[in-house]
Amino acid sequence: MTNDLAAPSKHRLYEDLFAILIGTTLVSIGITFYAEATLITGSTAGLALLLQYETGVSFSILFFAINVPFYGLAALRMGWPFTVKTIASVMLVSFLSAMMPQWLYVSAIEPLFAALAGGTLIGLGVLSLFRHKASVGGINILALFLQNNFGIRAGYFQLAVDGAILFAALFILPIDRVLLSILGAVALNLIVALNHRPGRYIGFS
Repeated sequence: MTNDLAAPSKHRLYEDLFAILIGTTLVSIGITFYAEATLITGSTAGLALLLQYETGVSFSILFFAINVPFYGLAALRMGWPFTVKTIASVMLVSFLSAMMPQWLYVSAIEPLFAALAGGTLIGLGVLSLFRHKASVGGINILALFLQNNFGIRAGYFQLAVDGAILFAALFILPIDRVLLSILGAVALNLIVALNHRPGRYIGFS
């Protein structure tokens, strides 16, 4: 299977920029919901949240730092256009997540709603980025690489990785928060798995 992400983009530059802005904003709002309800998600964002709960270091710093090692794989396997857009996306999520508490005041949020709404928002944001040959880094990069080179569905691969992160959360978070996080992870990954398939989406230039 050819590497679809390495192929020239079928979108104009302003379309890519608009999609990246929308995608990263949705992801950042979802992360804010999760942080307010002390929930966890998967991939590098979930790892960053888990470390934030454990260490007190801000999500933005952790998220940016964890993603750095994955840029090499992105550049080698999926090309510089994908890598540049992914670096920009990670930087935007880091920035927007840091600023979101100043723009969105959440005095109280029901954990079940936070899990479902947050997972849905993150899933839609990731889908927007995937369709414009970008990602929020980390496991997303590896998932897209495996899908485009070996036919392994990106959403299902991420679901397996997320399971490992959620298992680790059992040692840090209350069991009810972990169970709700699992529900959110299912919603997130089903959105990606059911909507991001090679050949299903065609961008017009």
